[in-house]
Amino acid sequence: MRTYSPKAGEVTRTWHVIDASDVVLGRLATHAADLLRGKHKTTYAPHMDQGDFVIIINADKVALTGQKREQKKAYHHSGYPGGMKSTTYTELLANDSRKAVEKAVKGMIPHNKIGKQQLTKLKVYGGPDHPHAAQAPQPFVITQIAQ
Repeated sequence: MRTYSPKAGEVTRTWHVIDASDVVLGRLATHAADLLRGKHKTTYAPHMDQGDFVIIINADKVALTGQKREQKKAYHHSGYPGGMKSTTYTELLANDSRKAVEKAVKGMIPHNKIGKQQLTKLKVYGGPDHPHAAQAPQPFVITQIAQ
């Protein structure tokens, strides 16, 4: 049997909407990254962008386990010496919760040209409304583990 290699013209993209209400941030990010990369498809190939579009709504209501909300920090650097800045996730979620979700998903995507291309298909919104109703997105349900 020969190995199948997908062609660029054969890629079909669908839209998925994920409700982030009371979903753990890391679990949300792994599911979103898998959909963006196309790992849920039988024709997955790591050298091609076959991923789907992902809409994440209610990013304001995302959950963090344990003491991460107070203790975990998000870092960024200005590019200048001594330009390292850090903010706690309490501040990050209060100021712009979309950045926290985007940062978590970005960390689970390859850091190369294909990864940048895949990240353009991620749309994150803080509330329940999004402007992509015309694309008829399919709801994607993340199952929670009983605690």
